[in-house]
Parts: sequence; structure tokens; C-alpha cells
Amino acid sequence: MAKLRLGFVGCGGITGAHLRGLKILREKGYDHFEVSALCSRNWENAARYVERGKGPPPLPPISPSPHDPLSVRDVYVRDFQGTDPKIYTDHRLMLEEKAVDALVLLSAVSAHFPVALDALERGVHVFIEKPFTTTARAARRLIELAEASGLSLGVAENLRYYESTRSTGWAVHSGLLGAVQMVLGGGVGNIWSPDVIVAKTAWRHRKLEAGGGGSMDIGAHIFDRLRYQCGEIETVSALARAVEPIRYTRDEAGKVIEEVRCEVDDTFFALLEFANGAIGNLLFSWAGHGEHTGFEGGGAIYGSKGSLKGERVVLDGQAPVEVGELFRQQVGAAALERFFPRGIEDGFALELLEFISAIEQGRQPETSGVEGLKDIAPGLAILESSELGRPVAVADVEECRVETWQGEINQHFGIE
Repeated sequence: MAKLRLGFVGCGGITGAHLRGLKILREKGYDHFEVSALCSRNWENAARYVERGKGPPPLPPISPSPHDPLSVRDVYVRDFQGTDPKIYTDHRLMLEEKAVDALVLLSAVSAHFPVALDALERGVHVFIEKPFTTTARAARRLIELAEASGLSLGVAENLRYYESTRSTGWAVHSGLLGAVQMVLGGGVGNIWSPDVIVAKTAWRHRKLEAGGGGSMDIGAHIFDRLRYQCGEIETVSALARAVEPIRYTRDEAGKVIEEVRCEVDDTFFALLEFANGAIGNLLFSWAGHGEHTGFEGGGAIYGSKGSLKGERVVLDGQAPVEVGELFRQQVGAAALERFFPRGIEDGFALELLEFISAIEQGRQPETSGVEGLKDIAPGLAILESSELGRPVAVADVEECRVETWQGEINQHFGIE
């Protein structure tokens, strides 16, 4: 079978993590793909990922955390394949030349809809970095086109594929905790607090380019995990604010080298109602001077038989135990192989493998376009609720019945 030709569009800070995922797949024996093209409006951004020791130097560090996928730098296409990808500065030319069978779309969120639309209209499968799109209307348009064309459309939700997500989801779905009653999550303050430009990308703070702030950027991760664990969220009541109206990037001496006006939320507080009857309290902030505050383990799920705090299960009358240990003991070898084929544990490798497999099998990936919409809908509901001053049904956001916050974005980009 001919190798699936992958084209990367957008070669910024997250590119290294995706290339590392492909490298891991090759090392594990999955070799029925190749990166045939790298596309960026800036030629240097694409050329730097071709071959070690050649081309432009790696991008400077974005995140101070070595464990952040944005910190992955030292990975190149030539590390795992013997041919060089062609470099493009315009995705339309790449599509016109039929250089790829599928796109890995890593550009700024404002480009997700138009680039994906161009690709799907030309019969090319698309895998989009989260958050899926800036509005629900844009998401629905892409989903409808992919379904009509028989193309695979996915969202890069790498956290879905980690053992921590699989194991905590299993703990809830298996009935270990009993009936889910309450969910708590989030915190105030992190590496970008109190007023740092997040990931050194100013577009994340502009409404038309990002769609929203933390509610969309981090919210896509949060809500994908919550939905996987506890089921769908029905209603959201929220307040969203830009607590720090101006955000900055500073050099090592503390001198401001860039600033941006924050048009979207850096902070939100939300009350959630789940379809299964559970209620939740979720908060998040990229602001916050002084000491950071958060829930132990990042959050907790309380059921009628016990609780899950982070990755620690505490059942009534029993000693705490790590959920991953229970998961590996009880889920069975077949399920473990299904979740982590050939022992692969890297979330980026697993999500890319699932996307490639979906194309080969003529289906949608687990983290499909539909899932991408359902991941951003609660975040958009936070923004709509805050804008309207009332609770918002997530289904009304998904089905484009509530678009007060999103209206300006749809109008600007001509999304119908």
C-alpha cells in the first residue's frame, strides 16, 4: 500500500511534539506514512524542521516547563524518514500540486477553518490542533463537508490518549466511584501569570484570532477530559473576564519586548450541569498575582461510593490507591493493547496513529470533528453565558442557536 502523504500546515512551537509522535510510530514499526510537505507563511519556520544541523536554528524556548509539548525542539523529519519534505509558503499551492493526502493543521486557530475548508474541498483528510475552530458554526461547516465527502476529520486532543485520562475515565465508567455527583476543577495562576503573553503568541489574546482565551485554549483540553470521564455537559452558568487588560513578553532583564491588549478571557468561573445529573464547579485563570491556588491533583470527581482526586481513588472505608494501578490490574491485556498499541504511551503518537488508521479504514478518528465541536462548545457556552448574563444550554451553542459572542467572529470571516 502506498504511504499516506502528510502535509504539515503551520510550523510553530507545537510542531516538534507532533514530529516526535511520528518518530515514535516509526520506531514501533508503523511506517505506512511520510511527511511529504511542510508549509508555513515564513519559509524559515518550515525549513528548520527538515534535517538536523541544516537550515535555520531551532525556535527559542517558549515554555519554561521542560515537560510542556511546546518545549520539544530537537526533532526533524530526517530523523525518521529518508526523504525531504517539500517546503511551501502557501497551503493553496500545496493542495493544487496534490502534494499531500492529509493535513496536520497546526496554525493559529483563526486559520483552522479556512485552511481545513480548502483541504476538504480538494479531497484531503484533515487533522486539526485544538481548539478545533473559533466558533461552533465553523466547526459544523467542516463536519458537514467531511461527512459529505467521506473524508476523515480529527482534532489533536492528545490528552485523551494518555493513561491518566484512560484510567480515570475507566474508574468512572466501571462504576468504581458509584454514581457521579460532583466535579471540581481548575485553579488560579500558572506559568503565564500574572500578565505574560501566553506561549509568546499574542494572537491567543485577540478575539478574532483565538475565539476566546483560557475558556477555549485550555478549555478544549479540560472539557475533552471531563466529557470523557463524566459524560456530556448540558448547561453552563459562567463569568469570564480579562483580569489583566494588557499582557507582556519580557526579556531576561525584565524589559518589555512585546505587549498586547487582551480582548478575551484570561479568567473564568463556571457552574456546570451534566446530563447524568452531576454538578460541577470549574475555574481557570492565567492571571493572579502572588501565590498560585488550585485543587489538589488538579481537581476531583465525587461519586456515591468514593472520590477521585487527581489520579488517586479514595473509596469509602478503604485506603487510597493510585487509579493507574487499578486500571492496569483490572482492565485486561486486550484493552491495554487497544489503548496503547505496541506499548506506545506518547499522546501525540497515539492521536496521529488513530488519525492515520481512521483514513486507512474509511472512518472517523476517536477524536473526530464532532468531538472537536463538543470540546469547544462548553468553552463557548462560558463566553456566551458571561455575555448574556444567564445560563446557556451547551446544545444551543452546538446547534448555533446562541451566537452572541461568536457573531462578530462569524461575520468577520464570512462563516455561514
